[in-house]
Amino acid sequence: MAGRIKVAVIYYSATGITYQMAQAACEAAGEAGAEVRLRKVRELAPDEAIRSNSGWQAHRLQTQDVMEAEPDDLSWADVVIFGSPTRYGMIAAQLKQFIDTTGPLWARGALANKVYSAFTSAATVHGGQESTLLSLFTVFYHWGGIVVTPGYTDPSQFVAGNPYGASHTSNNGEIPPDHVALAATALTAKRAVEIGAALKRGVTTG
Repeated sequence: MAGRIKVAVIYYSATGITYQMAQAACEAAGEAGAEVRLRKVRELAPDEAIRSNSGWQAHRLQTQDVMEAEPDDLSWADVVIFGSPTRYGMIAAQLKQFIDTTGPLWARGALANKVYSAFTSAATVHGGQESTLLSLFTVFYHWGGIVVTPGYTDPSQFVAGNPYGASHTSNNGEIPPDHVALAATALTAKRAVEIGAALKRGVTTG
């Protein structure tokens, strides 16, 4: 038996928007039969900056029990799904810092041949969602990973509109992910699990 597919959902969220999407990804992956780890990356912002934003401070307290991501989570996983808000059309520095710790794994090929996918959120419409996802995909290419996206594989994607991965416009954190964004996140995770499981079966029986 190949065993259950292992999925790591690794995210950064300041005020909770991306966290809610991460939860949807975990739920969908679990429903698809995967063993799931939810991990947040380490916060880099100073305490005074976090305390100055009530939503940021509240979310830090809300998620204080969520374990922080470690390189071992990448080694463990067959499928890795990253989530990040956009920062000038790129991923948040906190997630980039975590990615920058993966050099030893990359050097020995431990990140290759895994399935990778991603989701994002932005404060404004056209605020960099697609470019943020594409910037993450560049990392996956360097790792030798297999990028899986939702594409337009489900009619709901013609409403969600982003074939690269799930995305949401939060109006500066005021609008939580709606059913469209959460459904797109679930589809992203489901697709990643399906392809990851097929790949694992093929490698095991091939």
